Amino acid sequence: MSRPRANRQWRLAKRPQGRISEANWSLQESAVPALADGEALVQVLYLSCDPAMRGWIEDRASYLPPVGIGEVMRAGGVGRVIESRMPTFAEGDLVEGMFGWQEYAVAKSGPLQTASRLAPGIEPRLALGVLGITGLTAYFGLLDLGVPQPGETVVVSGAAGATGSVAGQLARLEGCRVIGIAGGPEKCAWLTGPARFDAAIDYKREEVGARLRELASDGVDVFFDNVGGAILESVLAQIRRKARIVLCGGISGYNDAEPAPGPRTLMNLVIQRARMEGFLVLDYAARFAEGRAALKRWLDAGELAHEEDVLVGIESAPRALLRLFEGRNRGKQLVQLA
Repeated sequence: MSRPRANRQWRLAKRPQGRISEANWSLQESAVPALADGEALVQVLYLSCDPAMRGWIEDRASYLPPVGIGEVMRAGGVGRVIESRMPTFAEGDLVEGMFGWQEYAVAKSGPLQTASRLAPGIEPRLALGVLGITGLTAYFGLLDLGVPQPGETVVVSGAAGATGSVAGQLARLEGCRVIGIAGGPEKCAWLTGPARFDAAIDYKREEVGARLRELASDGVDVFFDNVGGAILESVLAQIRRKARIVLCGGISGYNDAEPAPGPRTLMNLVIQRARMEGFLVLDYAARFAEGRAALKRWLDAGELAHEEDVLVGIESAPRALLRLFEGRNRGKQLVQLA
């Protein structure tokens, strides 16, 4: 393709006060820069939308520095190299990296190389979903921290999402009884159908605590939590002795202007001698190849059902992210650019 001249980008315009909206970003156009030695120009094909992106635009200390006002919105993506002055990348290579909300990105080499080549045979969508950070989050969070044992009862919140759906299916593969919590009859039907969960609770139509007491009358051994808030409180009330609660996220409170009160059932951790632990998948970066290989084996064997929810065009990026907080996405939320 001929070298592009213009690059459309979403830049952070203002920090959110409570719920995010499209007004937090501004769609702008800039010139595509000339490459220096050790750089490659990447045409972005797909962008990943993840709940953690809400935290990245808060002006507070975290595991990554906040996105600055006027900066391109941070986001993971997959793209194709269209021009290269890097010895490790050739034109046509498929690569992944933190490319941001833009149509073209510059990848850099060096000690902190900003992109890596996709492994052969991995489709771009899968590299951002079941075989990407979301799948890896489920893999390490459930297996390393949850340590599920055959015959145990595992509960997953946000179970129809990209990470929760994989976590629940991995628990099934470990021989556990799996209960998913999701919003709406379609999502719950997908969990007990293609994803082969044993049961699903529709938090929009059912009282989670009461339904959980019916489905897990002997208690919960492992809880993989993506939601926090009232759902975490309900599950904590139902844990068994030596239960493991894995804190992956708390999307129910990400848009709150003020932190919500802690769960009233927290003392049950003491009574049941249970453990609750948070984690970041970035801590497992040295083991990503191990996780991807295991996930791909299960995927190739037909053991992992997955869905991608795709909006098209750079204009769709803010709207796609909002879908996560509105509960409108099914599976991995992506934006297709090219």
